[in-house]
Amino acid sequence: MSRGIPLNKPIRRIAVVGTGVIGASWATLFLARGFDVTATDPAPNAEANLRRYVDTAWQPLATLGLSPKASPEHLCFTADLSQALADADFVQESAPDLRELKIKLFSEMDKATPADSIIASSSAGLTISVLQSACDHPERCVIGHPLNPPHIIPLVEVVGGAKTSPEVVQQAMSFYASIGKKPIHLRKEVVGHVANRLQAALYREVAYLIEQDVLDVAAADAAVCWGPGLRWGVMGPNLLFHLGAGTGGIQRFMERLPAPMATWWKDLGKPELTPKLKQTIIDGTLEQAGDRSVEQLARERDDVVLGLIRLRRKFAEAPASPARIVRSRKTT
Repeated sequence: MSRGIPLNKPIRRIAVVGTGVIGASWATLFLARGFDVTATDPAPNAEANLRRYVDTAWQPLATLGLSPKASPEHLCFTADLSQALADADFVQESAPDLRELKIKLFSEMDKATPADSIIASSSAGLTISVLQSACDHPERCVIGHPLNPPHIIPLVEVVGGAKTSPEVVQQAMSFYASIGKKPIHLRKEVVGHVANRLQAALYREVAYLIEQDVLDVAAADAAVCWGPGLRWGVMGPNLLFHLGAGTGGIQRFMERLPAPMATWWKDLGKPELTPKLKQTIIDGTLEQAGDRSVEQLARERDDVVLGLIRLRRKFAEAPASPARIVRSRKTT
């Protein structure tokens, strides 16, 4: 067991460091799950912007269910980092993703936070081995990377660094699961983690197809959201190929179907984001948005995602059908 980190320490008080879009969303989720939250950010108007975000996001969260102790009144704000961290059991850091800024910030948080508390970073690309490099207690530092917005999208990627205690990784996983997140453990550090790399891989091909004038921006978005995107909201690609191969499932897929895909892999593009391509994407995206503001589009996105989450929960909680029970018995 690493020094200073007790296994399964109760988490009651959470500090949110950085209250931009990601930090504000985390704060909203923690409040909705009944925690006391102290937030800190040096930016002008940070407190007013945070409280406005919480008020706006509260009703959508209520549709998913609030903890009996949930209340926006449990939010405190201070511009003093040390004060915010003084009694924190868990820290969720969401400052700008700048290497030197984050290393310095982690060193400061490490000194100000009780040595038996966990410090998690929302960093989208930097590894925790880099961030913990100047800490006196690096063993309690971990990545807890969400997808935007964290108060709605369940996924959180958890990965330790070279000096992170394995027990801390497991405690972070358990904590995120306890508040309704879907944590996945990354066994190795990779730049950008996993979800962002998957998004980057898809977007590279989207940009290439637009560059090659195969389709326009609106059609590219439609190809994703009205096609595989709908299926990806239900199952991941491996299970979907298991279904797509028919009788024989994934084994048949691996025996017969990868050859065409391997051909496609070789033909995937490597676009250069030239000024012309950037402007094409900007123009096409703004045309799709029309007169809807970013805030309006975000509400539309969140409403649809919330609906999908409710449907998934309903299916997961439904009694197994006779056909499902029979299949289950056959596999035991």
